[in-house]
Amino acid sequence: MRRVLVTGGSGFIGRRLVPHLLASGYTVANFDVAPPAECAQRVCWREGSILDRGRLETVCRDFKPNCMVHLAALAVMEGRSLDDFKANTEGTANALTVVRALGDVERLVITSSQHVRRPGSGPAAHDEDYAPHGLYGESKIITEQLTRQAGLAGHWTIIRPTAVWGPNHPFHVEALWRLIFQDRYVHPSHDPVVRAYGYVENVVWQIERILALPASLTNGRTLYVGDENVRQIDWVNGFSRALSGREVRTAPLPLIRGLAWVGDGFRACGLRFPMYSERLFNLVTPNPVPMQPTFDVLGHGPFSMEKGIAETAAWLVAHYRQPK
Repeated sequence: MRRVLVTGGSGFIGRRLVPHLLASGYTVANFDVAPPAECAQRVCWREGSILDRGRLETVCRDFKPNCMVHLAALAVMEGRSLDDFKANTEGTANALTVVRALGDVERLVITSSQHVRRPGSGPAAHDEDYAPHGLYGESKIITEQLTRQAGLAGHWTIIRPTAVWGPNHPFHVEALWRLIFQDRYVHPSHDPVVRAYGYVENVVWQIERILALPASLTNGRTLYVGDENVRQIDWVNGFSRALSGREVRTAPLPLIRGLAWVGDGFRACGLRFPMYSERLFNLVTPNPVPMQPTFDVLGHGPFSMEKGIAETAAWLVAHYRQPK
């Protein structure tokens, strides 16, 4: 029987990974400072911060995992210094130290990010060819470096989630989906951008595959997790059709750029505005990632983009049809 400790199991990916592992026959403990949103998952919860190494070690010695999936992190782009991202750096160091101390963790999955390379930086020459996107990206580079230098006895894999989406996503609700509901979203009329997205159910399926496949296929590998790179407009239009019944509204890029400048002014005053320069940068900058090595090892996830959009839209209609 596989015993998996998931750090950060109450977060966006974790709240889908925990039930997926349970349904696949694993025994699971969720180590997280926050309780899971789903009452049925409370039995798996072990309260604790990833920055409290003593507490993590106590939980691990009690639970005796032979696998660990390290998801716990601060997943935001805003920050004043790397000290704001101690959950990503010191937290990973704590997880690695505990794994070494236990000595019987056979499989370790460490979560990095696609943001170890900023959008528009082009193809990487190798896994350690970095071009970080902000302080968050820098903190995830440290995550990877600590893992490679840890001298672990068991097998380890680094995963780089793409732009993961699905029901309960903490940011897309405000950034895109609710704006479509309110008929306030406008997309650039000429959009050649290709991006890397990952439906959350496919991502958790890929993580479980890493635990289940022969270790020789995944040990020491750095793998992006997500779906095929797609045209951004196809993904956005899928949601627009599902939520509003029509294609997304578009406007010329110069007009949207002007709106972004206005939005920057609003944000400087502490006010919200649907468009600003950082969001515009994400809209107009291609960000494909090399997914084929992942598919060669793990295979493709079982959910199509259309199926993922349908399930996410159904959740949105149930929770946000009357936006405040």
